[in-house]
Amino acid sequence: IWKMTAKQNIIGQQVRALRLAHKLTQGELAARIGALGWDVSENTITKIETRIRCVTDEELIKIARALKTKLKVLLPGHESLF
Repeated sequence: IWKMTAKQNIIGQQVRALRLAHKLTQGELAARIGALGWDVSENTITKIETRIRCVTDEELIKIARALKTKLKVLLPGHESLF
């Protein structure tokens, strides 16, 4: 995975908001995602939420499933694509 120099991740704020709405810690979210087949660390969740790390399409799907939400919720401003 690559490291970004500019904030380009558009899902970070939504991941954090949904995680907090579900009353999950970053570690608990990482565990939920891990149960879906992506061995992710709490540190990686932090990087996603702070928009330091991009996610792949497969990772995006696993995050949405772990947070029990639809992809369009994670992609604000792009609802017309769904």
